[in-house]
Formats: sequence, structure tokens, C-alpha cells
Amino acid sequence: MTLRGKTLFITGASRGIGLSIALRAARDGANVVIAAKTTEPHPKLPGTIYTAAAEIEAAGGKALPLQVDIRDEEAVKAAIAQTVEKFGGLDIVVNNASAISLTPTPQTDMKRFDLMHDINTRGTFMVSKYAIPHLEKAENPHILMLSPPLDMKEKWFAPHVAYSLAKYGMSLCVLGLAGELRPKGIAVNALWPRTTIATSAIQNLLGGERIVQASRTPAILADAAHAIFEKPARTFAGNFLIDDTFLAGEGVTDFEIYRVDPSVPLMPDFFVPDDSVPPTQSS
Repeated sequence: MTLRGKTLFITGASRGIGLSIALRAARDGANVVIAAKTTEPHPKLPGTIYTAAAEIEAAGGKALPLQVDIRDEEAVKAAIAQTVEKFGGLDIVVNNASAISLTPTPQTDMKRFDLMHDINTRGTFMVSKYAIPHLEKAENPHILMLSPPLDMKEKWFAPHVAYSLAKYGMSLCVLGLAGELRPKGIAVNALWPRTTIATSAIQNLLGGERIVQASRTPAILADAAHAIFEKPARTFAGNFLIDDTFLAGEGVTDFEIYRVDPSVPLMPDFFVPDDSVPPTQSS
């Protein structure tokens, strides 16, 4: 199967994981909407909606860069309307945009709390909500959240209650929307990395180059997302997938290709359940 001619609406696609998913779809000849805020270069976060669009076009896709703050209801509605007007429909939504602050409760500013909830939980809900009428008309519609399995352990919440609440809010949207939209034939799933992923955000937030060297590249999530979108929407929904385990089930055996530095032990990501056993080829 291929994503040729399919239209994807990806939040936060100007860089990192969102852009990697976009480029993988573009290699099939997909239409990709880059729904993100960055229009001017940032000193620490490379990439804008326009540089992402150029990369997507160079990879073989068609791009529509849209400046969208997913906290803004009118901006979201307008962006989805522009998507349908430009490409004639909507097939796939990727809720990738996310805000993070790994702070304990006394050090969590309420503006930062609100930002994380407005982007992660509310933004995911709102983008999905306004996409539904168009996804209903698609041949094999998917909504994918970049959010963790609902492993309700104290250890995932205690170090950063506010962030965990907001991130798990995305996963609760998966749980609810999967059941709500299954009768409509719209698949809703979650995808999460077993290890840290080498992005600028990880480099800036979690410890610089050392963390990057212990990470996998965003390509592992792009390949996993691509495989999810190829699944029949009517029968593949409500799944909380870990990238390497899912890909192993799809026949992938070489995970070394995703490592930034094979000589450095991989760093586990947050929220991966203790009973999730990695494929034997993943280290």
C-alpha cells in the first residue's frame, strides 16, 4: 500500500518527529499540511513551516504550510477548511504538537500548566473534533496521537504532575475517540517511542548532546506511523503502540539503523510500561 494522493494534517510538523512523519508520507507522493506556529527561524529550534514545506516537496510530496496555533479554535477550523479546499479532502490527522515542562508542582507556573493542557489535551481534542466530518468521507481515515500508553503508575506522575496530566490527556482522547469513532470507520491510535528520540527539543530540555547520542532518530516513529496508516481503519483502532514492538510485529528486524550512536546504550523514554518487552534486535 501507499499514501500517494492521501492528505495528512500534521500538527507541529515544522521539525522533529512531525516533520519526519511528513517526509515519510511525502516519499509516497502524499499531500501534507504543516500546521505549526513557527514562521521565523528560532535560534535553538531549527525549521519553519516554510522550510518543512520545501523538504516535503523535495521528497516528492505536495505541501501546504499553515501557521496554526492549535489553542486557537478559529485558526484550527480555518486550517482544516483550507486543507479540504486545497486537496479536496482529508485522510489522516497526526496530533503531534506538544508542550513539555518537567517541573515538580511547586516550580510549575500556572501559565505553563495551562499551556501544556491547552496544547496537549485541548488542542488534540479540538483538531480531532473539527477533522471528523471530513475524515468520515475518506476511504481509510486515521487519527494518530503521539502519546503514551495509559499505564497509570505513580512513578510516571510524581516527578512532573502537570506534564503527565497533559500528556495522558492526549491518550485519554485516544481511548474515548477510538470507541466513539469506530462505528464511523475512523481509526484512532496512539504511538510512543521506547527510547528518547533525537530532536532539538530533547537536546535542549534533557541534557544536550549526551542524550542525543543515546537516542534513536525520528525515522523509527515515521516508519511506524506509515505502517499504522496502511492498516484498515475499521479494524485497527484503540491501540497504544510502542514503536519498536509494533514494527517488529510488522516484520522489521533491524533496529540498529535507527540509532544515533550504536556504541552508546539507549536511554528509555518516559511512560513505557514495565511489562513492555523490547524486540531482541532493538538494542
